[in-house]
Amino acid sequence: MAELKTQPNDQDVEAFLNGVEDEKKRQDSFAILALMQEITGEEPIMWGDSIVGFGQFHYKYASGREGDWFLTGFAPRKRNLTLYIMAGFEAYDALMEKLGKYKTGKSCLYINKIEDIDREVLRELVKQSVDHMIATNQI
Repeated sequence: MAELKTQPNDQDVEAFLNGVEDEKKRQDSFAILALMQEITGEEPIMWGDSIVGFGQFHYKYASGREGDWFLTGFAPRKRNLTLYIMAGFEAYDALMEKLGKYKTGKSCLYINKIEDIDREVLRELVKQSVDHMIATNQI
């Protein structure tokens, strides 16, 4: 089985974030960094070249494929800030209604800037997702 390309590494998180060209996106990235670090109690780790992850869990699919991934994380992308809510969004309808302006993928929350969302709602969303991942995986 092929190994995932995105692996944790010892790249410097702060240096990576300081290299974000867009000033606003850089400031927002540091705000999200602080929020996720506070919630998880974990040190941030670079995953691949562009994802900042917190914590780790092991997964195993019915197909036999397995690996390790972060509990939550984010990536400052050119178009938006991508936040990884690993539990997905199905169980969080009430929070999502109050969150603000965003788009989602399967476990990705896309925001343009942090002012577009309610930070306290984001904090609760990340906390509930992390709690769910810890409860449902052997961490």
